[in-house]
Amino acid sequence: MVSVFAEAMRKRVRAARAALAAARAAGDSYEAALAEDELDDALRLARAHGVETDTVPDEHHEGS
Repeated sequence: MVSVFAEAMRKRVRAARAALAAARAAGDSYEAALAEDELDDALRLARAHGVETDTVPDEHHEGS
Protein backbone atom coordinates (compact mmCIF):
# COMPACT_ATOMS: atom_id res chain seq x y z
CA MET A 1 0.00 0.00 0.00
CA VAL A 2 1.35 3.41 -0.99
CA SER A 3 1.17 6.11 1.63
CA VAL A 4 -0.78 9.26 0.94
CA PHE A 5 2.39 11.29 1.55
CA ALA A 6 4.46 9.24 -0.91
CA GLU A 7 1.83 9.54 -3.61
CA ALA A 8 1.52 13.29 -3.01
CA MET A 9 5.29 13.66 -3.34
CA ARG A 10 5.32 11.70 -6.60
CA LYS A 11 2.49 13.85 -7.92
CA ARG A 12 4.37 17.02 -6.94
CA VAL A 13 7.51 15.82 -8.73
CA ARG A 14 5.55 14.91 -11.87
CA ALA A 15 3.82 18.30 -11.87
CA ALA A 16 7.12 20.13 -11.44
CA ARG A 17 8.69 18.17 -14.29
CA ALA A 18 5.72 18.96 -16.52
CA ALA A 19 5.89 22.66 -15.61
CA LEU A 20 9.61 22.71 -16.36
CA ALA A 21 9.12 21.05 -19.73
CA ALA A 22 6.32 23.47 -20.64
CA ALA A 23 8.36 26.51 -19.61
CA ARG A 24 11.36 25.33 -21.62
CA ALA A 25 9.16 24.59 -24.65
CA ALA A 26 7.72 28.11 -24.41
CA GLY A 27 11.18 29.63 -24.04
CA ASP A 28 10.15 31.22 -20.73
CA SER A 29 13.34 31.39 -18.69
CA TYR A 30 11.64 32.90 -15.63
CA GLU A 31 9.00 30.15 -15.42
CA ALA A 32 11.71 27.55 -16.10
CA ALA A 33 13.74 28.87 -13.16
CA LEU A 34 10.68 28.71 -10.90
CA ALA A 35 9.89 25.18 -12.07
CA GLU A 36 13.50 24.08 -11.52
CA ASP A 37 13.35 25.39 -7.95
CA GLU A 38 10.07 23.56 -7.34
CA LEU A 39 11.48 20.35 -8.81
CA ASP A 40 14.65 20.62 -6.71
CA ASP A 41 12.57 21.16 -3.57
CA ALA A 42 10.17 18.30 -4.35
CA LEU A 43 13.03 15.89 -5.09
CA ARG A 44 14.87 16.94 -1.93
CA LEU A 45 11.80 16.33 0.23
CA ALA A 46 11.08 13.01 -1.44
CA ARG A 47 14.65 11.80 -0.86
CA ALA A 48 14.62 13.04 2.74
CA HIS A 49 11.55 10.89 3.42
CA GLY A 50 12.68 7.85 1.46
CA VAL A 51 10.14 8.32 -1.33
CA GLU A 52 11.28 6.97 -4.69
CA THR A 53 10.29 9.11 -7.65
CA ASP A 54 10.25 8.39 -11.35
CA THR A 55 13.84 8.65 -12.50
CA VAL A 56 13.44 10.60 -15.69
CA PRO A 57 16.59 12.67 -16.10
CA ASP A 58 16.40 15.93 -17.98
CA GLU A 59 18.99 18.45 -19.08
CA HIS A 60 19.18 20.16 -15.69
CA HIS A 61 18.55 17.23 -13.35
CA GLU A 62 20.74 14.37 -14.53
CA GLY A 63 19.88 11.26 -12.54
CA SER A 64 17.05 12.86 -10.58
